[in-house]
Amino acid sequence: MAWLPLGLLCLVTLGYLGAAGRQQRHGNGWSGWRCALFVLGSLLLAVAVAPPVMAWAHHDLSGHMAQHLLIGMLAPLAWALAAPVTLTLRSLPTAAARRLVGVLRSLPLRIVSHPIAALLLNVGGMALLYFTPLYAASRHSGLLHGWVHLHFLAAGYLFCWSILAGPDASPHRLGLRFRLGVLFVSMAAHALLGKLMYGYLWPRGAGHSAAEIQAAAQLMYYGGDLAELLLAVALMALTSAARRESLLTFPPLR
Repeated sequence: MAWLPLGLLCLVTLGYLGAAGRQQRHGNGWSGWRCALFVLGSLLLAVAVAPPVMAWAHHDLSGHMAQHLLIGMLAPLAWALAAPVTLTLRSLPTAAARRLVGVLRSLPLRIVSHPIAALLLNVGGMALLYFTPLYAASRHSGLLHGWVHLHFLAAGYLFCWSILAGPDASPHRLGLRFRLGVLFVSMAAHALLGKLMYGYLWPRGAGHSAAEIQAAAQLMYYGGDLAELLLAVALMALTSAARRESLLTFPPLR
């Protein structure tokens, strides 16, 4: 069972690369950079769920925090930039693609993919984990531990997608200033969580020393800043590329 997550990651990555290869063979084109980004995200996740890292994260709160940064922030960013939804829609038969579009336009997905909702799922999930007995309980339940990881992966992906609004199309048409504002709120919230953990020694009742908790809190503080800075850079790069493309396609003045 310890190697099951790595096996699933291999299958998902091979599926993505296979679909990308079919697009290229059919002349539809698919960016090699997107393939590289998806592989990067898979490698980051593979490191996070590798048995030695899982063992480190189980006994050391700093290991757990490093694992959280990989699963909930860095890997989702790489995957979001790889446009897996667009590739899936291109690869599916027409009827299946239409059903998937229906799911993407459904009310539940529209709600959770809004930047504010994604922010609450992301930061709220961390607050719930570290400021309640949930973290201590997850250390003694493999099933709960797995659900925590899945939540952080899904919430991290939704947050990155909602802020980037691309390259997979977003169901929301929200301005750049609004999305940057939500990102800055997220940065402030992560910093606040880190300071609260450092100052009040949360999570409590999990058997970690004060020094260990403070080291993990510092990792959250600085690692979260780095991950969200990368997200901001990606957002500005996508916005700049979209503006250049719109200028190139704009009809000439007469």
